[in-house]
Formats: sequence, C-alpha cells, structure tokens
Amino acid sequence: MPPRDSEPLVLGVPRAAFRPSPVFLALVALLVTSALLTWHGVGNVRVAVFGFVVTGWLVSLCLHEYAHAVVAYRFGDRGVAHRGYLTLNPLKYSHPLLSIALPVAVVLLGGIGLPGGAVWVDRHVITGRLRHTLVSLAGPVTNVVFALVLVAVLRLGSSGGGPVEFWAAVALLAFLQVTASLLNLLPVPGLDGGNMIQPWLSPPYRRMYDLFAPYGFILLFALLWNPTIGGWFFDAVFAIGDVLGLPPRLYATGLDLVRFWQS
Repeated sequence: MPPRDSEPLVLGVPRAAFRPSPVFLALVALLVTSALLTWHGVGNVRVAVFGFVVTGWLVSLCLHEYAHAVVAYRFGDRGVAHRGYLTLNPLKYSHPLLSIALPVAVVLLGGIGLPGGAVWVDRHVITGRLRHTLVSLAGPVTNVVFALVLVAVLRLGSSGGGPVEFWAAVALLAFLQVTASLLNLLPVPGLDGGNMIQPWLSPPYRRMYDLFAPYGFILLFALLWNPTIGGWFFDAVFAIGDVLGLPPRLYATGLDLVRFWQS
C-alpha cells in the first residue's frame, strides 16, 4: 500500500498540493523575526522595520492569491491545486520582477499597496456568474480582513506601551492593506474589481472588457498618475483610515522608517 501522503484527495489532487510551501513558511519566519527585532530594538531598527513591513506585505500577497485559489477550488476548478496555488508559494502566483519587486518598490516609494501576483482560474469549469464574482472578490476581502485585524491589534496593543517603531510598522501595514483593498475593488479591467463585474456584462461590453484586461496595470497607473483621480483615491484612503482609527502620524512615521536608506 502506498504511503498516505501519496493518496489522492479529491479528483486526484494529492495532499502535498495543500501544504504551505517552504517559501511561504520562510516568509512567515522572517516576518516574526523582524517583528521581534523591531520590538526589542535589536540592531538597526530602521532595517528591522523595513523587513517587518516588506515581509508582512509579501505574506498578505500570498494570502490574497490563496483566497482566490481556494474559492475557485471549492467551486470546481481542481487545476488551481495542480498548479501549486494552494501552497501559498508566491513564486507560483507571480513573475518575480513584475509581481513581487514592482509592488514592493511601489510600497516603499509611494506607500501604495499595489496588487501583486495573479492566479489563473479555469473559468470554464466554474458555473454561475455569482461564483465567478465570488472568486474575484475573495482576494480583496482578504485585504479587508487583514486591515481590520491589524487595526484591532494596533488599537488594543499600542495602549499598553511598547516601542513606537513597532506600532508605526503595524500602522503602515494596516494603511497598505486599506490602499490594497480600495485598489482591488476599483472596476479596472483585468484587476479584481473589474473581474467581479465582468461576468454580468452583456456580450459586446464583455468583448470590450477583454480587450482592455491585459493592460489593467497600465490603466491603474494612468488613473493614479492623474492628479485629480489620484487625489480622490488618497482622500478616500485617508477617510477610511480615519473611520478605522488609524493615526496618520503613526503610519507616516512607519513610511519614514521603512525608507532606511534615507537616514
């Protein structure tokens, strides 16, 4: 009899397809380590904050894409398991330069939680427009939950004291999740917000949508580059942050600290 780990689960999908990858576990270990270094002020605290924020952001990218994949799997796309999307491995979701390095650079330079990787979903095996919308919605919902958890940790924990650098990093991570949540909900073709409404479009509009979808990132940058639209976006982000109780000075301090090369 073969070992249990080689036994298929559902429709021939092995157990290994559901195990967190060593890459993801290493990211979590780096996140915990950098958080502890920041809390205890070991070494260069700015470098520790940098590690804390970057690894925290990468972990959130993994969870965002995993959410898409696990919902697609539940709705019938077994291919996401075979393609490694359920292992939380960021290298399975993305191109190292365009989907990891570029979003991290934008996080550091602009303080914006730019969408990262992408999960390829076989839409033909998923039935029903609502299910397609829920697959696209799963990622942004993860960002919203991440933001709420971080805000709760900040509001409950910071009152008990601790280094301001640590809480500034937590506040910056929460702020980035707010920006990511809002960006991912924008109805831009090719991004999550656009993909949520795509199944409900009439055929002519859907064909037009599909033409623009490959250029979603370019469209997003063009929109944010526009002073008026970019201003509206950040006004909305700041307003949401105020409603959640995110102290502007704290996440601004986090953004200053994370740019350790400017010290």
